[in-house]
Amino acid sequence: MTDDISPALPVRVPLVTQPMGILGSLAAARRNVLSIIPDLATRQPMVSGRTGKRWHMVMDPGALRRVLLENVENYPKSLVTKNLLKPAIGQSMFIAEGAEWRWQRRAAAPVFSHRNVTNLAPIMTAAAERSAERIAAAGPRAMDVAADMVRTTFDVIADVTFSGDGSFDAGGVHGAIDAYIAEAGKISLFDILGFPDWVPRPGRMMSGSAMKDMKRVADEAVEARRKRGPQGVPDLLDLLLDGVDPETKRRMNTAELRDNLLTFIVAGHETTALTLAWSLYLCAFDPRVQEKAREEVRRVCGDGPATGADVANLTYIRMIADEALRLYPPAAMVSRSALADDTLCGRQIKRGETVIVPIYALHRHHQLWDDPDGFRPERFEARKDLQRYAYLPFGDGPRICIGASFALQEAVIILATLLNRFRFTPIKGRDPEPVMILTLRPEGGVWLQAEPA
Repeated sequence: MTDDISPALPVRVPLVTQPMGILGSLAAARRNVLSIIPDLATRQPMVSGRTGKRWHMVMDPGALRRVLLENVENYPKSLVTKNLLKPAIGQSMFIAEGAEWRWQRRAAAPVFSHRNVTNLAPIMTAAAERSAERIAAAGPRAMDVAADMVRTTFDVIADVTFSGDGSFDAGGVHGAIDAYIAEAGKISLFDILGFPDWVPRPGRMMSGSAMKDMKRVADEAVEARRKRGPQGVPDLLDLLLDGVDPETKRRMNTAELRDNLLTFIVAGHETTALTLAWSLYLCAFDPRVQEKAREEVRRVCGDGPATGADVANLTYIRMIADEALRLYPPAAMVSRSALADDTLCGRQIKRGETVIVPIYALHRHHQLWDDPDGFRPERFEARKDLQRYAYLPFGDGPRICIGASFALQEAVIILATLLNRFRFTPIKGRDPEPVMILTLRPEGGVWLQAEPA
């Protein structure tokens, strides 16, 4: 349920104040992963416990720097994460480790260069304008802007991935993966108890045939493009087909291309859609912020939509997106497995134990943030003063999200365009509920009323 302790604060997840036990933790995690975070995680640098296997939640920026940068090879993604995602996205760079990850990252890095991302801005502007048209057509009645943000960002990723050429049912891919996550992605009792990787997880077995069909269709689309070659401005698939590891000269084969494309299709729109949905909720929650943002947009963009050239000057819009990512980070909890003994915050970490980074708690930590549960975009005015490892919406270190600049550019363009056209107000009694299974979504939608601004 939504935390209603203080009506002056935006919605948040009630954190744990009493031990839950194995079965209680499992039931809570299957409903909302964040509901197993102890409230102490917002006040202490590290919290440890045992639920089948021993785990450690780490919120200290220095310790997080060690996990994500200085000793990153010792902390690969946990088996729970890999078991959950591998059936859907295979050995893409999100899952791969070590040398396998490094060569894929090197090959794909040019795809997300500043030049390529900037060249995609017109697609984002066009999608923002279509969203504004849909909102205007809905009239004064309440609408779920979260659903429209999913549609808007999916329009973008479908266009930048396949140039809208109809060769691939990107919508079908998204639906199949979403259905997989809804069923098979929920944490299994076997995972909580630390059962070995080879023990089958029933939910993941049941969804296997649909995933195989989806991958077959994706393989056919990749092969068709490989034979046809690029036409006009290269899209994401063209750039990936052209990508080569500068060190080994290795190129991705069809399966590797497919797995990374599926990752980009889902992650490339899901995270941005969530950032936008939560940003619009927060702007409706605080009219002062919304009006300040609108003044900036009109000063920079006039009466038109935001473009790529405007992004650098829309600094307050970017602050709103940053604050939404702080309060509601899409990847709100990540986990790693220690390959060897280590020490974090003066506490021993033994080989095989799980290290959890509860980003949701880190971003609301009372020792790291003033008014941690409050909505204050202005805190990002002095960005250079923020502790780097206290703010991790896209992770950090060598495995920082490769598409972060793409997502932020898209979020700024769409948010600015919509705030320029509309004044958003909340619907009483329809607050969203922050719920995480794989990503932190506003369960129940974000219901707002939009009037011409």
